[in-house]
Amino acid sequence: MSTSGLLSHEDLRALFLFEQLDDEQLDWIVDNGDVVEHPAGAEVAREGETAECFYVLLDGEIRLSRAVRGDDVELMRGSRAGVYAGATQFYLGDQVTQTYSATLRALTDVRLLALPAPQFAAAFSRWFPMAVHLLQGMFVGIRNSDEIVGQREKLLALGKLSAGLMHELNNPAAAAARATQALRERVAGMRSKLAKLADGRIDGEQLRTLTELQDDFVETVRDAPPLSALETSDREDELGEWLDERGIAGSWDLAAVFVGGGLDTSALTRVERTVAETFLEPALRWLAYTVETETIMSELIDASGRISTLVGAARQYSQMDRAPSQVVDLHEGLDSTLVMLGRDIGPGIDVVKDYDRTLPRLPVYSAELNQVWTNLIDNAVDAMGDRGTLTVRTAREGGDVLVEIGDTGPGVPPDLRRRVFEPFFTTKGVGEGTGLGLDVSWRIVVTRHGGDLRVVSEPGDTRFQVRLPLPAA
Repeated sequence: MSTSGLLSHEDLRALFLFEQLDDEQLDWIVDNGDVVEHPAGAEVAREGETAECFYVLLDGEIRLSRAVRGDDVELMRGSRAGVYAGATQFYLGDQVTQTYSATLRALTDVRLLALPAPQFAAAFSRWFPMAVHLLQGMFVGIRNSDEIVGQREKLLALGKLSAGLMHELNNPAAAAARATQALRERVAGMRSKLAKLADGRIDGEQLRTLTELQDDFVETVRDAPPLSALETSDREDELGEWLDERGIAGSWDLAAVFVGGGLDTSALTRVERTVAETFLEPALRWLAYTVETETIMSELIDASGRISTLVGAARQYSQMDRAPSQVVDLHEGLDSTLVMLGRDIGPGIDVVKDYDRTLPRLPVYSAELNQVWTNLIDNAVDAMGDRGTLTVRTAREGGDVLVEIGDTGPGVPPDLRRRVFEPFFTTKGVGEGTGLGLDVSWRIVVTRHGGDLRVVSEPGDTRFQVRLPLPAA
């Protein structure tokens, strides 16, 4: 780079940027600006570095470019005297971090007027105070509106997910409460039957054998395989007849209990061989309470397990107590989102997971990506209505990780596909959508993560494809 002589007022007024400035303003530019020269191919300013100068082209041709996922993408090139680049947001001062938003390169030998950004900002504010206020207001307004839109979308998603989570938590919590009450009643009944068995009319050996049978019954209940409706009916008929033949009252109720615990006539025959005939019915009822108690405890374990799973999914989804940016397995976020949206995914919708488990962990903003998965899955479910197939697929595609959310709904018409990522655009009915979800998703994927979000659609096969760059090896 070399520096050449000063410019005259006539030279500056020949540039469209300065043609309306008065002599005092032109004097300031002459006194504070430098005319710099760069040879063809030279890099004048680099994207991301501190923006120190506002450059105005005097002679030659320049090129602006940005790095997009490792590629140098040309934004524009210009040769008209007066085109400008560099610290183009100088007028905002310390309201933003002043960095070069693009790389400026000389395509030919060039002469540029370089104005120091901080000093030019102060002078510009004195010369055009109203214009500065308007520009600042427009920039800050757009930035604030983007933040408000994003927060609004997050609040809407949070409200919907909170309602779903409360509903999902209520079911196992209510089941646990019912099971606890039933358990209390069964334990009381077991104590009562045990007292009758042990009132002195049954010898100790028989009682010891019964307690051994009790342990065997408990093991059988824990390992009982699920039965079809037909198998259950056949076994209940067989056990009911066995109990009727021995004059046991309430045989069908007892049969249902024993069959539910995985027991059959051979197990009851062991009881019959252990106790005298007069003690058979109280012994069977005592063991029935044991079976019911063990079954109820299994229900409690299942209910508490479901609650723990939901809480874990909520923690994973919200990234509670975790750094905003972290290296994660994308599948964990997808799974937790599916759990959180479980209430909205009706019984008529089949969920297919096609995961490539060999994918590496990625450095991402997990909570924000979970918002993307929420928006895409929620839209897919809405598109299908009550019936269809939701497919969540991950794969490696070149230098990217592909996450694909597919549905079998009616599809997105060709004339709407180019608009689906526009702010406030929605195909849902009045009051059913904000039109923010896909716009926010696009900004999270593309702007925040340097990825890509697009839609491929035809009737019966719509796929929203998220591509995230793999970390450099």
